[in-house]
Amino acid sequence: MPTSAASPLAVPVFARPPALASRPLSKNSQEPPSPPPQDSPLLRSIRQTLRAARSAQDDSVRSLVYQPFGEVGPDPGEELLAWDTYNVTLSQGGVLRKKWSFQDPVQWACIGMLLQPSQLFSSTPPTPAYYREDPSEKLPEEDADARRPFSPYYYARMEKKRDEDPDVCIRSVFVFLRGMVKIYFLNGLEHTLNLPFIVRRAWPVEPAGLFVQRVVEAWELEENKQSGAEPLTTVFTLTSPFSEPSVIGLTEDIKSDLTPEELIMKPDYAVRPVSLPPEERILWVSPGGRQYTTTLMVTLSVDLNRITIWRYVHAPPPSTKEPFRRRGATNHTKRTSMSGNTSAHLRNTNAASDDLRLSPDKAESKRTGGAPSGLAPTLTTTTTMEQLMSGGFAAGAISQSQWTLPINPVLDPSAKGDSSSGKAAQSDSVDLDDIPDPSEEARLKPLFWAEKIYEEVIPESATADWENITVALFDQRWGSKLYQYRLGICLRATQSLLLYEIVMEKSGVLRVTPTRCVSATAITPIVAVREQIPDLLVLQPDGDFVLLTHGTHELPLDLKLPDASSDGAHAKQRRVVGFSHWLSSAITLHLSDGTTTRMSLDLTPQDSLVKEVLQMLALTLPADPFFALNQSFLRRWSAKGYSVVEGVELRCFEDALWEVLGLETGEQLGAVHAEEGSPAWQKLAANESIARFREDPALRKLRLPGRSTCNAPFRKTTQKPTVTHAAVLHALHYVAEDRRLSVSTYADIPRLAPIICRLAMVVRPEWADYWKRLCPTAMPIWPSQARTANDRVYERMPFCPPDVTAILYGQLNNPDWVVPWSNNVNFASRFDLEASFVYGRLDPLQRIAHLTSLCKSLTDKRSEGKGKPLDTRSRAVAAIQLLDALASNSQDINRLPLGIAAPIREALRTCQLSPAGDWQVSMYNIIGRNDLAEGLSERPTVASNYGYRSVREFLVGGACAMQVGAKSMSVSFQYPNMGRKTTQRCIDEVNRAIAGDNSNVTGVEIESDDYTRMRFGQDRRLEDVARMLCSATVHHVRVTDRPELSETDKLRDMQHVAHRIVERVLSLPLGRAAFTYSTMTTVTKESFAIPKMEFSVRVQPSNILFATDVSKMAVDHLHWAEFHNGVAAGLRISSQAGTIESSWIKFNRPSDLTPEHAGFLYALGLTGHLREMLTWHTFGYLTPKHDMTSIGVLLGLAAANVGSRNKHVTKLIAVHTPALLPTPDVDLNVPLMTQSAGLMGIGLLYLGTKHRRMAEVCLNQISRRDLYQPDISNEYREAYTLSAALGCGMILLAKGTSTPADLVVQNRLRLLIHGEPRLVENGKTRRPTFDVNITSPAASIALGLMYLRTNRQDVADILTIPETLEGLNSIQPHFLTARIIARLLIMWDTIQPTLQWVTDQLPQVVKEAMDARSKGIRPDDAFELAYYNIVAGACFALGLKYAGSATEDAYRLLLRFWDIYSTNAFTAGAAYDHRIKRAALREGLNLITCGMAMVLAGSGEINCLRRFRYAYGVPNTYIRYGCFTATSMGIGLLFAGGGRFTLGTSDAAIACMVASFYPRFPSNPGDNKAYLQAYRHLWVLAMEPRHLVARDVDTREIAYLPIKAKVKEGEQGPASKLRDVEQVAKEGGKDKERVGTAHLIAPTLIPDIERILSIRVDTPRYWPFYLDVANFPRHRNALLRSQTLFVKRRTAFLTYMEDPKGSRSLFVRPGAGTGDPATLDFPHAADTKAHPATDLHDFIASSSNDPLFLSFADRLCRDDGETQEERIFEAYCHAALLDCMLQDKPQTLQGLLTSFHFRVMSPDSNYFSLRMQDLRFATEFYNKVYDRKFSGRAENNPRPPLMREATLSSALHVLDSKLGSVREAALFKDFLARYARGEGIPAFPEGSPEWMAAHRMSWYLERNSVPATTLLMLLRELAQKARQECLGGPPPSGTTNVEVLETGIKEVVHATGTQMTTAMGSGWSVRSLNEIMEAWRAG
Repeated sequence: MPTSAASPLAVPVFARPPALASRPLSKNSQEPPSPPPQDSPLLRSIRQTLRAARSAQDDSVRSLVYQPFGEVGPDPGEELLAWDTYNVTLSQGGVLRKKWSFQDPVQWACIGMLLQPSQLFSSTPPTPAYYREDPSEKLPEEDADARRPFSPYYYARMEKKRDEDPDVCIRSVFVFLRGMVKIYFLNGLEHTLNLPFIVRRAWPVEPAGLFVQRVVEAWELEENKQSGAEPLTTVFTLTSPFSEPSVIGLTEDIKSDLTPEELIMKPDYAVRPVSLPPEERILWVSPGGRQYTTTLMVTLSVDLNRITIWRYVHAPPPSTKEPFRRRGATNHTKRTSMSGNTSAHLRNTNAASDDLRLSPDKAESKRTGGAPSGLAPTLTTTTTMEQLMSGGFAAGAISQSQWTLPINPVLDPSAKGDSSSGKAAQSDSVDLDDIPDPSEEARLKPLFWAEKIYEEVIPESATADWENITVALFDQRWGSKLYQYRLGICLRATQSLLLYEIVMEKSGVLRVTPTRCVSATAITPIVAVREQIPDLLVLQPDGDFVLLTHGTHELPLDLKLPDASSDGAHAKQRRVVGFSHWLSSAITLHLSDGTTTRMSLDLTPQDSLVKEVLQMLALTLPADPFFALNQSFLRRWSAKGYSVVEGVELRCFEDALWEVLGLETGEQLGAVHAEEGSPAWQKLAANESIARFREDPALRKLRLPGRSTCNAPFRKTTQKPTVTHAAVLHALHYVAEDRRLSVSTYADIPRLAPIICRLAMVVRPEWADYWKRLCPTAMPIWPSQARTANDRVYERMPFCPPDVTAILYGQLNNPDWVVPWSNNVNFASRFDLEASFVYGRLDPLQRIAHLTSLCKSLTDKRSEGKGKPLDTRSRAVAAIQLLDALASNSQDINRLPLGIAAPIREALRTCQLSPAGDWQVSMYNIIGRNDLAEGLSERPTVASNYGYRSVREFLVGGACAMQVGAKSMSVSFQYPNMGRKTTQRCIDEVNRAIAGDNSNVTGVEIESDDYTRMRFGQDRRLEDVARMLCSATVHHVRVTDRPELSETDKLRDMQHVAHRIVERVLSLPLGRAAFTYSTMTTVTKESFAIPKMEFSVRVQPSNILFATDVSKMAVDHLHWAEFHNGVAAGLRISSQAGTIESSWIKFNRPSDLTPEHAGFLYALGLTGHLREMLTWHTFGYLTPKHDMTSIGVLLGLAAANVGSRNKHVTKLIAVHTPALLPTPDVDLNVPLMTQSAGLMGIGLLYLGTKHRRMAEVCLNQISRRDLYQPDISNEYREAYTLSAALGCGMILLAKGTSTPADLVVQNRLRLLIHGEPRLVENGKTRRPTFDVNITSPAASIALGLMYLRTNRQDVADILTIPETLEGLNSIQPHFLTARIIARLLIMWDTIQPTLQWVTDQLPQVVKEAMDARSKGIRPDDAFELAYYNIVAGACFALGLKYAGSATEDAYRLLLRFWDIYSTNAFTAGAAYDHRIKRAALREGLNLITCGMAMVLAGSGEINCLRRFRYAYGVPNTYIRYGCFTATSMGIGLLFAGGGRFTLGTSDAAIACMVASFYPRFPSNPGDNKAYLQAYRHLWVLAMEPRHLVARDVDTREIAYLPIKAKVKEGEQGPASKLRDVEQVAKEGGKDKERVGTAHLIAPTLIPDIERILSIRVDTPRYWPFYLDVANFPRHRNALLRSQTLFVKRRTAFLTYMEDPKGSRSLFVRPGAGTGDPATLDFPHAADTKAHPATDLHDFIASSSNDPLFLSFADRLCRDDGETQEERIFEAYCHAALLDCMLQDKPQTLQGLLTSFHFRVMSPDSNYFSLRMQDLRFATEFYNKVYDRKFSGRAENNPRPPLMREATLSSALHVLDSKLGSVREAALFKDFLARYARGEGIPAFPEGSPEWMAAHRMSWYLERNSVPATTLLMLLRELAQKARQECLGGPPPSGTTNVEVLETGIKEVVHATGTQMTTAMGSGWSVRSLNEIMEAWRAG
């Protein structure tokens, strides 16, 4: 190990106050109950046997320190986890955050990462205890050509849930008690796991989980020796609160790169896994963190005195049938332990795992009854609530699981946890012959694998003292060729430190090499000298400290401990005896007096410049010189007290650099040395912070102290430059060049330039000249030729230093430019040096590398396709992709200088105007198209503002609106709640929230009022609908005043009217459910409010209130109304609300089950939330046998898992449906209504699956024999039959074929439709087995669903319509309705929205009869009834086909028939035949109402609303409940979800709509005999969120937006109704489909997603974009996922709400149409008197959402300048802002201000030359490069640049004009001549004329690209030589023409000088050449 004789580095130690959590906790905690005073011998023996690692008497405090992590990364400060016997505390920064108290002793505690299922389902694991999709179940593969049963929105929603359901790692606190572990997630969740052992210690591991080692007792080892058994497994792993236990497997040849994705394991590593040897005791596990790239573990074998180093990885094994075998597995004889303790069970575990080699069949035969402990409960038909709730499962909100080893652990029965812990499982010991369940074979499979990479034997004394062995991993970095680590193991007993070097080979294998052993008593890693790379702090036996850094270089330290008392002698006796609690650069020192001190050993430079210079030199210098440099720097910095005052660290580094390089320290050039007693003014000048004051414009007129004197000579060096000098100069030059590429680091260039110049004077004087030009203060002199003698120059260095800006410009201007650039890592190889790589591969020159790559991509000539070169856009896209790969953002670009940022911004602008549709989201953010980024994001930001006002609303609201006068009527309408809430309003809201007052809840509240307000404008239709459907308020009705009636008759009539109104109120929840569907996106943790129904009616004009006595109402009437009310309340909760879980559902359960709660559960199932319900919670609902609750739960679970075939739900339904049991005749005492719901549930659960078994069950139940005869027990037999038929049809939905199996079903349904043939047996007619009057309509619907959309005429012919009067009289009229609906479901494509098509559905005799009726001939009643039913059924089928399409032809046709039917339906005839026809008309009207509502669902069409409102308000005596139901549902569907939803036309949607709107409307609220009313809500499964919303991406407000949707002409409507109809030929055929463009205004409903080809936003007010739905699946998925178009408004326009006609845009404002570009080019020539600042300010304040524009206009565009300069600047700002707004380029505003700053900046500034170079770069780019490479002119698609070239050229011209006056001065000419002749310019006092002239020399030389003085001298000599040789000589080598000779010499000199400089553009100016040559001639 290299040593150093340097004196120790003094490091003061400052004591910190102890953290709150580290104080003794037992004193403040409640002591546990003391044990009885006397214990029996048996109890003492048991306690001795089950003793834990920590006893109850141990009150010591243990603690661990962690790095806190927030949501986005590490947080500052420290987390301290401390625990004593019964308490655990977590503190951060000394502040207590959490505290837990327990009744059992705490064995260990730690913090680690744990895998947790999705946040969406926070506390619900995917086990059979939950009714959710099982990912392990593989559904049958779908036919690729088959039509999918569900809508695309359904599949998108399912995929979204799966995408949002990944396993995430969450930080958790683990508290190990006796026999259990408490897991507290830092997000608030909690878990309890029972453990069959006592934990000694646990270690967090990567990527997540813990290594847990159990306590091994001495008696256990003794027993193993006596029995000859192998030791037991001691180490387990835990990765998830729901995962099974596993061990650490052993493997070999682990190969991995630095990323876990590159892990390579042996192919058969998991075939026969072997566990970690049980005798290994873990000493150390590598801590987690991003700085660690590999994972190590160190163990100790006590028996062998052997330390082993392991490498572990997380590698879940692939699925395999080979069971897990323990290491060295052998068969043992059966034995038991008398103690029955934990270890015995672990032995049984191992023995059982040995026997897992048996085949599953044998294991199954040997298995005993009962599931293993910890398995999730399996639901069977015999499962009882008692059985389900047993086994240690808690029914609380905090989930609990078992450590599910294949054993039944017996724990200490006296062990008690806290209130949230469960009971420990207790059972008998497992017999060795018992074989666990085959599912147990997958358990104990290793997830972590370890490979032994080194082992070493240690002395026995060290093994005996194993608890004091410490391990540290340090110096992890790249080591020139390979990645390397260093590991230290300190054996305190032998006072020795074992050092190892660990190298990762190129193959990914770790190789360990021992280096040496040194003396040490304690070690700890610590980040001391290098950021993120820990060093090793060593405590030597003599008490000295050594820091092993830079590998194993020793850096002696002298830790100055603080005095603990005033007694100095006692303080000297205190010494450090150990370390602990390492975290980054902080450690805890353990002192000899028993105290501890927390210290921070941070020796890393705080100056970013010094830090980067050191990092660069580490890539340049070898290890020993660099360590010497760093040590020298630290020694000098220590002498300064580690001061962070500006300049101190840099001066220390400079002195250290001169020392290492062997150069004289010399004079600090450019600075004034303040002596003792100097004035404060002179001391200020000696401080480097004076540079900030020199650049402050406010202090520009202040005379500051000078920086140099005439007596500060620059001595000529005498050293010969070496390769080290050259390498250091090269490195420092590139660091400074890198600083030139960021405006934020300009201030470091004047600080570093003097060091570069001094070193360059030794190595390459031309480099000093280069930096003197860029930074005039770098040297006080211009050195003469005598000081730059070539005999001392390092010739291998290039003559001209690399100029990064010139290189970048050369790349942009000429793609063939060869960049003199290579990998920064190879810096040392250029000088044949071996770099130290002390900081690894950390690249301090990332900006240079990134910008070089960017410029290359911007001018790349690569060809694409057939030799076609890349166009402008392709190059720009390549640059954007590179920016995205480099993780750059807009802030990085803003920090670039103006010129360098210009080509990048132009490329961004090119992509911004025409972005592609397949980019990454981050690329859209880079180009400023956050609208596209948000729209195409996988997880777009939630639109809800969570109660906060939007930016726009705040800007125009309240005081701001009053200030600018922007609160117009449109704004008031858009923001009705604008302004602050009053104090009283806030108090009232808080009081209501605390009291839980739900009295104001009406159930018609819509949260998304911003959408509805924009969708329906200022009309009142939505409020009118809410009023009509509200059942929580008193209803008002006005009756006709009839004076001829007496008061008694009037009162009786009013009572009749009130009774009808009450019936209507009972039906309102059915419509309200649709109206408020999914309008509540967030749910609080409070109880959910269900509005109460109000049955009071106020009759006008008498103003009499009729209060209905609820007790006198029929019970079933009230209950079913309450059921629907609960459904309506529950359906308000959106299916996307993510806070619904089983605990919340149970929390809302009332003490006694009610119909309202039953409906609420049903609604949660319809929206999918019931999947979160726990099984035992479900049984809690089903056990009381509450009929409505059973119906709601069964249907809800089936709807939540629709089409999934979930086996757990199937079992649950089977318990309530005897038909599904093996013995259907068993009497389960289940009502027939519940059985009906079970059959329908099966249909939903197996919808579209064609499950033969379930279809057969439902088919058989249609003709159930025991329902043939009606009696009191089967009054719901018709509903049961219909449920079975609907279930059968849903299972076989659209799956009907001609296969034999389907033909059997078809024939069976044919028989059920037409009845059995009349058979005579023994002269008697055989009794039918079923009632065809019940089965016929039901079977008709089943057949129609089975052959849905098949267009099978042969099947449709089964459903014949009688053609004769006799045939019509032979069947019930309503059969015709069912048959025509079923026929049209089959013949789907024949449905047309025409009157002729409807007429064609009528039999000929019916048409003739109805035609005769129009001529006055009364037809037979059968014909009329047939007409009414057939037409109604046809209208209903028409509504099904065009559901949600709002097709005008279909709507008008249905409207016509509605008017016809309503004319006669609301009459009040008393004749019997009239009543029959009226009933048929009303049933038909109900169907037409449903059909019309289906077509116009969600549209809110006003004409339809008027008719529904008319039907709603008819209180006719003969209008029954069924009419109210249809009308209420029609109104609700018309405004479904507040206008955000509509109905789909997928197969599943059609089936659900048929079930929901089935043509049997009830006669009263309790009528369920023919149809179960719960089915009325199945329309939810047909809902699709087809609302298209345009949302401003900046303000999150909904906006009006014209869009163009290209739509295919499908069956939903003719394309002739669309504009721009075109013919599109189908591929592979001659058929053409018509495509049209629909012009819509969002927010609106859009057509079916399958018909939409594209959506285009093409309006001047918003940035355009194009959604190619047909060709880009990503666009289609984005539309399905959010139905939101995020748009970005252009800055020159107002919204359509504020400016509907565009008359207030910036383009139409007077004088602002084109702006005033002349002001930008010539601001001093602008007219400052006519300044329209006020007008622009008002416009921006009222329209713009950009705070930048608002602030800019408010502060810089005012017309209040007092001086001419201020007014010029304000006019310029006004023109710049106007230009940026008109072209929507806010990113250019800063550039325009920068160009103005260039005009007025002072030449005396330190940054003048740098900024002038920046201006030259920008000017040259726009003048010579932009038009050729970036404008798009080569592709005939030109666009204007972001900045005009004239603006930059004029700024440069202003500077040139100023320089022109300088170059005419005589003193300047004299200095220029001296420079040209190499005579040098001495130093002068600052502020003197000579100093000013010398200072301006840098400006002149840089602007004119004059070669360096060395080159000028060389050129002068060559010119003189050429003149002497050529003048007067004979041709061709000579000439006598002096003028020609001088011209030739001048051209040669100019060309040579230009070529040998690094200038950009045109090079050395001709005027300067003339001036230089004139100076040569004059000298």
